[in-house]
Amino acid sequence: MPDPPLIQYRNTDLDLVCDVAPSPLVTEFDAHDLYVHVQAGDDGLFYVMCEGDNESEPELNIVRLLDAIDALSELGREVWRRCSKREFNVGYDCGDEPWSFNQGLSNDVLRRMADCGATFRMTLYPHRPESDRQS
Repeated sequence: MPDPPLIQYRNTDLDLVCDVAPSPLVTEFDAHDLYVHVQAGDDGLFYVMCEGDNESEPELNIVRLLDAIDALSELGREVWRRCSKREFNVGYDCGDEPWSFNQGLSNDVLRRMADCGATFRMTLYPHRPESDRQS
């Protein structure tokens, strides 16, 4: 009998929506060894997804992203201020075990998120057996 699927932290994305080309942010986040993906929307907006290494808990990833935000140049900060969406999206894989699972964020991290004008979202990914997944 296979092991039951586990509830576990997956990753944290920093999702941004910007009305100007985000090149300064991309360059500066790249310099902090963060993965950045930019998609130009048909609506004239730029959709940016940024993430760091996937640690075992969200706080470690969020701190890394916050450190990169805090280090932005004035040009990078101008682009940051133009973003209509600045959101930390924490993802979890859902499963049957353990019976109880929790992770938290410290007051300091929550304060830093609020101070930089960011919001918080959680995404839960359902368990799907390997046989149901598309290649």
